[in-house]
Amino acid sequence: MNLPNKLTVLRMIMVVPFVLFMLIGHCEGASRYLALIFFVAASLTDMLDGKIARKYHLITDFGKFMDPLADKILVCSAMICLVDLGRLSAWVCLIIIAREFIISGFRLVASDNGIVIAASMWGKSKTVSQMIMIILLILDPSFAPLHLLTTLSVCAACALTVISLVDYIMKNKSVISATK
Repeated sequence: MNLPNKLTVLRMIMVVPFVLFMLIGHCEGASRYLALIFFVAASLTDMLDGKIARKYHLITDFGKFMDPLADKILVCSAMICLVDLGRLSAWVCLIIIAREFIISGFRLVASDNGIVIAASMWGKSKTVSQMIMIILLILDPSFAPLHLLTTLSVCAACALTVISLVDYIMKNKSVISATK
């Protein structure tokens, strides 16, 4: 197993302590900062594994499948915890998770037809915006100086989620018509 794939597996493993610290004591005090450290570290492995895989030509089928899955597990786990803690509206979580299921299904159909759908700039921007939103929500959305920034990050994450969904479908609509 190469280094990018090890980083992907590490990201999935880091979800466990992240969720534990999010839910221990309702993500207050030290548990909030420990959860934040795990989330940021896991997010950074996402950026790092992709850069290493592309730079050193270490792209594998395992990585193509597991890297996006690891991202979805991390982001969805964080958002579900944030909904449970009352820091994120359930409708925001539903929009983002629904998009992930739709694109995953789209990619599965494409894969069955020998087509690989690469991540677009909209998809990458969506992921970054979601991670920023989650970081701000973990910090404390009620802290006045962060409140407006947090609200804007939630709006940006929702907008980029929908835009990236439309972009994927428009660019790859032939996948649906080309199904076996």
